[in-house]
Amino acid sequence: MLQPELESLPREPLERLVLERMRATLARVRQNPAYARRLDDARPGDLARIDNWRRLPFLSKDELRDAYPFGLACGREEGYRRVHMSSGTTGNPILNPYTPGDVAQWGEVMARCYVAAGVTREDVIQITPSFGLFTGGFGFHYGAERLGAMVIPTGAWRTSLQLRLMRDLRATVLPAIATYPLRMIEVAREEGFDLRSLSLRVAILGSEMWSDELRARIERELALRAHDIIGMTETGGQGLGIDCAARAGIHVWEDHYHIEIVHPATGAPCADGVEGELVVSTLTREGLPLIRYRTHDLTRVVSRERCACGRTALRVDRLRGRTDDMVIVKGVNFYPGQVETVLLREPGVGHEYQILVEPGDRLTVVVEVEAEADPGIAGRVRKALHDLLALSPDVRLCRLGEIERAQGKAVRVVDRRSR
Repeated sequence: MLQPELESLPREPLERLVLERMRATLARVRQNPAYARRLDDARPGDLARIDNWRRLPFLSKDELRDAYPFGLACGREEGYRRVHMSSGTTGNPILNPYTPGDVAQWGEVMARCYVAAGVTREDVIQITPSFGLFTGGFGFHYGAERLGAMVIPTGAWRTSLQLRLMRDLRATVLPAIATYPLRMIEVAREEGFDLRSLSLRVAILGSEMWSDELRARIERELALRAHDIIGMTETGGQGLGIDCAARAGIHVWEDHYHIEIVHPATGAPCADGVEGELVVSTLTREGLPLIRYRTHDLTRVVSRERCACGRTALRVDRLRGRTDDMVIVKGVNFYPGQVETVLLREPGVGHEYQILVEPGDRLTVVVEVEAEADPGIAGRVRKALHDLLALSPDVRLCRLGEIERAQGKAVRVVDRRSR
């Protein structure tokens, strides 16, 4: 552990610390008149216990957009040293201003994530997410510097050069968006690059939903162990949590973030083990503190017991989808990840696919397959999807590389019904 005195804190003193930081956060946001108006008469002294936090209103993405640029910011006294922006494409962007304390906090939680994934100061970390307004590259960089490891800050560079540097500089850790290792595998195949020449042993992947089946494929092809990291621009960047070697859920750093799982439609709290929408409150962020921010991500609390790794922070399941990514066809609701799980269980199926929804609710799943793949794949996939979703989509097979690759996150759903 990076900070065993905090990461292994027993639940009772951990909850006392959380409550103390909730009160401090509420006091901070009340200094901004616009933020204070949202909270009516709520005062830090009203928080007698953690459950009282639920009395505060939810914060939505639209409210953050409407506050552009700094309407809900709370760090003017400390001064801002950095700004990052959400990668959303609709409405105003969400800007998150960082105080010096925020930059330090980000480095701390990211260093914890590295250590939880088995990374040490002896590792060589090649950072492949971009450096810029998107939070990707910087968080990995700060965490690596805090840890004391060597950094290769390539950012979003040409994959062929990424592979060459990984090999020649003997990179051992790969931070990336979840589907980027798939691009590495493709380029290696196209250019005859021997992936066995790499020294990679750990990948830390996030920013996209990715299934257990996809993780297994990445681990097999690159001969490494992949860890799932979560976080978003609104919360200060990635680093909210990560899964450890035990793979018994994603540890959320509870001394920095308070999470709730609520029913997506009603906002009512979900019992542990029941899937719902992830709601995040930041407890140590200064520039843009969040109180009960609805993320739209779907997960569940796995456990609040001490993990086999010794950490005591609660654990949530891997993110399985987003409420706004749900596809509705003929009255049936499903998520792209459910289709991915079915596809990747088939030998000979590639990792690229698209779900096409045409007018009249006609559903087609386009999937790449290897040249020597069994043509019976289409029928088996169609049956498996019918059994799982009670839908009978057309399944169209195509050659590897035929589906157009996106520059950033993979495009899994193309809905043409509104065109």
